[in-house]
Amino acid sequence: MRHLYPYGGAVAIDNPSSGPPPPAPRSPARALLPQVLPALVIGVGASLLFLAIEWLSEELKDVLWDTLPGALGIGDFSALWMIVMLTATGIAVGLVIWKVPGHAGGDPAEGGLDSAPVSPMVVPGLLIAGTLTLAGGVSLGPENPIIVANGALAYWLGRKAAPSVPGAFWVVLASSATIGALFGTPVAAALVISEALVHKPGQGQGSLWDRLFAPLMAAGAGSMTTTLLAHPSFDLSLPPLPEPGWGDLLAAMVVATVAALFGLLCCYGLPYVHRAFHRLKHPMLRLPVGGLVLGLLGVLGGSLTLFKGLDEMKELTANIGGWSSGELAKMAVVKLVALLVASSCGFVGGRIFPAVFIGAAFGLLAQALVPEIHPAVAVSSAVLGVLLATTRQGWLSLFVAAVLASSPSLLALLCLATLPAWLVVTGRPQLELDDSGTSLH
Repeated sequence: MRHLYPYGGAVAIDNPSSGPPPPAPRSPARALLPQVLPALVIGVGASLLFLAIEWLSEELKDVLWDTLPGALGIGDFSALWMIVMLTATGIAVGLVIWKVPGHAGGDPAEGGLDSAPVSPMVVPGLLIAGTLTLAGGVSLGPENPIIVANGALAYWLGRKAAPSVPGAFWVVLASSATIGALFGTPVAAALVISEALVHKPGQGQGSLWDRLFAPLMAAGAGSMTTTLLAHPSFDLSLPPLPEPGWGDLLAAMVVATVAALFGLLCCYGLPYVHRAFHRLKHPMLRLPVGGLVLGLLGVLGGSLTLFKGLDEMKELTANIGGWSSGELAKMAVVKLVALLVASSCGFVGGRIFPAVFIGAAFGLLAQALVPEIHPAVAVSSAVLGVLLATTRQGWLSLFVAAVLASSPSLLALLCLATLPAWLVVTGRPQLELDDSGTSLH
């Protein structure tokens, strides 16, 4: 017979020919119920840590980009201030990586959403570096450092509280809870975890929903905590698409595919730009130089190309028709290069939110060039394509693209648009490197 161990595989037990009979296996419900409390605790804790970092980074951002330049009589988004602030952010993050114990983890270019748990000693430096990155205007999001930090804390505490439980169980709960908190819904976490389970068929037996039970519980607790405390919204208030037609389907497939090709430029460029920055051996050289480059890019692209991109994307899409095709092309290219530079030189942060901004700008560019394309189709399809290229997470890309448009009629179009875009990106270099500096495929 076989006993089910969540995320620990199924262990075969031979029945002896004599002696007392083995105890009857627990029913699936009785096996799942003990997972409820740790999932809830980790879900709420992961969300609170995420909200704390978000609040702290927003407060620091207000000081750096509003209070301080106002006190000095300098425009908050003047060319001089952008160059000074991004360079200073590079110096500050470089100091953290150099001096704080744990050095803020490994090379951020080598980490994805499913990184192995790190030592708890790394977490303080990682969160400090991530907060400075968010507040300083670097084109990276919060997801990677928050997921790594929550995974490290959950793994360490879980192994102390229940040493017999496989460590992967705690990491999966923390990742699910953080993704749920980031997007304000457990659906995104369920999609990501289910995709991971497909790639790891040895992770336990039983139904998919048995294995998703605890992660979905953690993701639900995380998302509800975020929703109740922060009320996040990803709706871009795009014009609704009443009844999609054949023209909309063709536009969605073309825009998603071309946007995926555009996003792949960042993936192909990562090993070369990463190698160039890492010729500067010390973080106090790499990060300030990277910050200076990002400051110059900010001057070129404008203030909307700074920061992680979520609020800036809402401002961008709030003025559909008010941007020229040249302005939109410039913002899309500058943000793509800024994401490439920030990912290469060592800033701590995630790539999802900047990639969404790139997709939104690219979609508005497509709509400006071909006004017959519906704005919701253009933006959501372009976001889908860029995310497929930069994350290689199919379900997550589809989910984010659908949520941004908030139009149920678009879902069928996006599902079909995923197919040609996926043919373009599958097997191509990813926006992630291995420990030798070579692109993952």
